[in-house]
Amino acid sequence: MAHRPTLQDFQIRLARRLQAATTEGQVGAAWLALECSGRFFLVPLAQAGGIFPWQAVQAVPYTQAWFLGVVPLRGALVGVVDLGGLLGLAPPASPDDSPPASLLTFHPSLDVNAALRVGRLLGLRGADAFVASEPAPAGAAAYGGPVWVDAAGLRWQELSLQALARDAAFLHIAA
Repeated sequence: MAHRPTLQDFQIRLARRLQAATTEGQVGAAWLALECSGRFFLVPLAQAGGIFPWQAVQAVPYTQAWFLGVVPLRGALVGVVDLGGLLGLAPPASPDDSPPASLLTFHPSLDVNAALRVGRLLGLRGADAFVASEPAPAGAAAYGGPVWVDAAGLRWQELSLQALARDAAFLHIAA
């Protein structure tokens, strides 16, 4: 029987490509593409840390609904934020929600011990994957960057993890 690729295989391949792109300075790839709550986002590679499969989260009481709790990743406790819930795109997920979901950590240089719960990882993208760009929508949060449009007409919002890591609302998890 032929080996069927699993989500974990995809995540491992993507993590290797992400690591290679950041360490080798790969010119063509600028963003990690992801989907969350039916919307598409681009995260700058230099701001992304690691990609992990979804795992059980230990809930933390008296926190915002979008703060799902903590998980141990690589020997450290990491706070897990439901990206869709934080952005108001969907009701926040439950800490018990199961896949399809992945955890995307912040790059260590951003000094935030957190991971975002995202729906799907869609690979790496470069500017050549898009036909147009627009400024960030009026009223967008400081971490919402320009919108890129691909040849199929899909709109991709750039999401600055660096700006998110400094956002007062993001940093204030207490309910």
